[in-house]
Amino acid sequence: LILTHGAKPSREAKTRYHPKILDLAVLLISANYGRRQPWDSRDMDTAKPRLRVAIIGGGIGGAAMANAMMQIPHLDTHLFEAAPDFSERGAALGLGSNHRRALAYLLSSVDETLAKAGAVPMASTRIMIGSGPQAGRLVLDLGAGSEDMVVHRAALLRELMASLPSERLHPSKKLHAIEAAVPGHQVDRMRLTFDDGTVDCFDAVIGADGVFGFVRTYVLGEAASRCAAESAGFWDCRNVVSMDKAKAVLGTEYFDQDRQYGWAGDGAFILHDVLDNGAMVQCVISAVETEVPDGRRTLLTKEALKARFKGWGHVSEAMIDLSFDQPGQLYGYSEMEHKFTPAYHNGRVCLMGDAAHATTPWQGAGAGLAFEDAMVLTVLLSSVSCPDDLALAFEAYDAVRRPRCQRVIDSSRAVGRIFCGQNHEIGLDADKMRETLPPRWEFLASLNMYEHRMEALCKLKEMMARR
Repeated sequence: LILTHGAKPSREAKTRYHPKILDLAVLLISANYGRRQPWDSRDMDTAKPRLRVAIIGGGIGGAAMANAMMQIPHLDTHLFEAAPDFSERGAALGLGSNHRRALAYLLSSVDETLAKAGAVPMASTRIMIGSGPQAGRLVLDLGAGSEDMVVHRAALLRELMASLPSERLHPSKKLHAIEAAVPGHQVDRMRLTFDDGTVDCFDAVIGADGVFGFVRTYVLGEAASRCAAESAGFWDCRNVVSMDKAKAVLGTEYFDQDRQYGWAGDGAFILHDVLDNGAMVQCVISAVETEVPDGRRTLLTKEALKARFKGWGHVSEAMIDLSFDQPGQLYGYSEMEHKFTPAYHNGRVCLMGDAAHATTPWQGAGAGLAFEDAMVLTVLLSSVSCPDDLALAFEAYDAVRRPRCQRVIDSSRAVGRIFCGQNHEIGLDADKMRETLPPRWEFLASLNMYEHRMEALCKLKEMMARR
């Protein structure tokens, strides 16, 4: 098939063969799959040792990446996490149909994984006007019919980690230094030093260590401080309560169907959705941030929030009560983003997920972007068997991923301004919102995952030919 049609199949080939058959053919030939278990530590060919790859960061993005990478026989992949265990902060995340398509390239059974994690299909994201003259008016139902899902972060990470071999997992390993490979040396590998004094060497390093991760400083060098994450101009706070509690406080009418609800208002936005197989409800309050607090968080009081949402009506009062229904204090956290990142790679080191392109949560795209990153990196690294080609693979990844991720960052921030009534041309006009919002989700959902991967492979092929 590949000999006939090449790595970029013709229109005739795409019509004749199912896309997954084409993709499988590319992977089988380029990766030279064998019969050993993917995590067998023996070399597949004694004359050509396996490529060692370190994934730094054991959150959702890194774990999803590890699931796919550990299935590639010529890669010896290890996952490192600074914390004592592999865990996720935050409550829930949304998974659109495009996110699940990307995840399908990484996991053997996406549906089974999401079911075990308690993911709940959403009928839609229903946007309402929360304050002002049009308060209570329906704007639109985003994603109706697309079967978007909401899943608890910790539960999803638990399922992503479940099948990974323990000998490849390394908690309590905080990265302290990266030393570049020196061409021509007998061992041409990246040297990683961890805070506990241990040292290990790898052919490639993938930074999935989050918005303030160490790997980003290495990749960007002198530009790291100039391109550091900064506040996008919003803060949010979150809590998770039982479904019974949410119904009692908010009202049963909001839970006739599993649906995400959002209320747009003057300088703020409130949202709730269902997770954990319908047993729990996530409550989110967001607002415009005019000044970034020390430590990027602000202690919230019920009195101050009720004053902030004065005139919003019952829903805001109920959401505030639910947000404070937890032990301890409630904080509002600045929403951070990377406004611009000049490169996602430096030689044999690259960035993925929030380490590369932290974005605000307004379009629920952060996790999906990480899955897309992993999907592209996996197909590229499955096609590389020589250490000298790793930098080219990361360059091809950068070329296809950075423009899309930058567009999402900018679009998400703009959506936040619309939801908080800060777009002066739209204001809190339901009709204008209805016109403006859908196209901002269309480009997210319309990405053809197969073609995106093939584009990356073609970039790599072109770079190798020019070398």
